[in-house]
Amino acid sequence: MPEVIIPGPAGRIEARYEESEIPGAPIALILHPHPKAGGTMQDPVVITLYEMFAKRGFSTLRFNFRGVGRSQGSFDAGPAELSDAAYILDYLESINDSARACWVSGYSFGAYICLQLLMRRPEIDGFIAVSPPANHYDLAFLAPCPASGIIIAGDKDGVAAPSDIERSLTKVRVQKGEEIERAIVPGANHFYQDKLEELEATAAEYLDRRLAAANPSTLPSIEELEDEIDDFDEEE
Repeated sequence: MPEVIIPGPAGRIEARYEESEIPGAPIALILHPHPKAGGTMQDPVVITLYEMFAKRGFSTLRFNFRGVGRSQGSFDAGPAELSDAAYILDYLESINDSARACWVSGYSFGAYICLQLLMRRPEIDGFIAVSPPANHYDLAFLAPCPASGIIIAGDKDGVAAPSDIERSLTKVRVQKGEEIERAIVPGANHFYQDKLEELEATAAEYLDRRLAAANPSTLPSIEELEDEIDDFDEEE
């Protein structure tokens, strides 16, 4: 995962980028937790999401918001971080101009920024938001939510409790044909301590299901090929 330094709106932005070898591969942008709570792109949940997308052939990028790590600038409590995310998405699209799909994902504060970005970028096809802190940020701005995605939370989360997320989502509408799914990781706290594998499995199940629906295989199965061979032998 090579390090990249991107000239950003407040100076350089430190990032990690995994380029897919697949022509026209989809892209994924991963956003990290609150900088004032120690959030960086090296967070274990962020890395878990990053690696999950990369393993599925996505060209995947994560970065440090301004003022974090080697990224220049100062924390702005949301507006400037959203600007960073939009700028980095532009960059990711510019180096993957034939990408067949665009996904965004984030954890905690990064999930909030992820959902804000979703409302502003119609090219985003799906999202995975992990533990958005609905007790601090109202999700009513998802009105209507323009793309399908999933919100994942831990049932032991004292920071972004599932009940807060559900209460916030009661105000949310979605565009026709889109859906916001919800999933709970049993036993997981806000940091997914000892539950990263379960988190990845939950996110991967959703992503795999969406990818299969978007790109149904047109190739015959092994059984179908064997039947065709048997039929050909009988004709001979």
